[in-house]
Amino acid sequence: MSADAGRVELRLSLAAGRVARADVAVKRPVGAVRALAGRPVAEALRLVPLLFAVCGTAQGVAAVSACEAAMGVEPSPPQAAARALLALAEQAQSHAWHALVDGPRLLGEPVDAAGLARLRKAFDGMTRALRAEPGWLRPGGGPIAPDRAALAAAIDGAEQALFAAVFGGEPPADPDQLTAWTTAGATAAARLAARMLRDGSFGGAGVEPLPDLPAAWFAERLSTDPGFAERPTLDGRPAVTGPLARCGMPDGNGLAAHAAARLAEIAALPGRLRALLPDLTDDAGRAAPDAVDGSGAGVVETARGRLAHRVRLERGRVADFRSVAPTEWNFHPDGALARGLTGAEAGPGLEERVRLLVMALDPCVPWTLEIGTLAIGTPGAVGVHHA
Repeated sequence: MSADAGRVELRLSLAAGRVARADVAVKRPVGAVRALAGRPVAEALRLVPLLFAVCGTAQGVAAVSACEAAMGVEPSPPQAAARALLALAEQAQSHAWHALVDGPRLLGEPVDAAGLARLRKAFDGMTRALRAEPGWLRPGGGPIAPDRAALAAAIDGAEQALFAAVFGGEPPADPDQLTAWTTAGATAAARLAARMLRDGSFGGAGVEPLPDLPAAWFAERLSTDPGFAERPTLDGRPAVTGPLARCGMPDGNGLAAHAAARLAEIAALPGRLRALLPDLTDDAGRAAPDAVDGSGAGVVETARGRLAHRVRLERGRVADFRSVAPTEWNFHPDGALARGLTGAEAGPGLEERVRLLVMALDPCVPWTLEIGTLAIGTPGAVGVHHA
């Protein structure tokens, strides 16, 4: 979803010193996916990363995977590894943006532009080292000739830049090291983590993690449930997706758990990138039919959580395209944010804690916050704050 493709609206109603209601609404236009209808597959796939600029690589991988499922085409291991490498690299850069831009802004500190530049250069090296022909991300894939030595060097460089910017060196390896790291506060990420740990239980809610479901599960729901794309549920129950869900939520789902999960994921990403190197070999791709009828879904993990696309093809053209993004899960009206805020104490610092929780859940669109009082029989609010 592009940065201008909607917003999240959050309204808190206070009563008796607590948040009596947390109303959450995700507003996004439907015109983007409608723009794909009737287009040939190749043209639609070129448009997807442009229409959904946030996490554009993951959007492209999910879309091409959905088209392959509709066509009955299975990508080769090298093609799948190349896609996974680029999606993980995008995850790492998104986490870096969170640590070097979003966090400092919330803390009132300058962003780390130099750190971002170093990271971008390192990750650009990965793309070059794949040596993929233009337009290779298509059904069945296209010619790639990976330079594994250059890829390994690029991963090393990305790891050094990422760890230096986020951790100031090697990441903490246990709770004692984590405490020492946050106490020292040598990086913006450490200072942000310290702030989140201070109100560690804030935002905790009884929302289960989204499990590892097959693409067919998303295909069935996106095709049969008209409201699933806007208000997805796990068979009627809200679910949370993202770093916290991928880590299994061992310590609940308040601010402290969110901080720990994201840091653990950042620390693990370079190793996950290296694990893909053995499968990255020369590959010409596989042929895909020009005109086919069928439907299928593609699912990709982004930094924010699970992204799913579902496509229906008729004679090689897109007849229907639907998607559900992490924001729809985490900012569901009865989801992690709404449940985590309902009942929270409404004393000094509420707005800051709310901002920390929203940042932890990481919407892919701008958001607004309205805080007001709830009088008996009066739904109106007093006082407006904008994110």
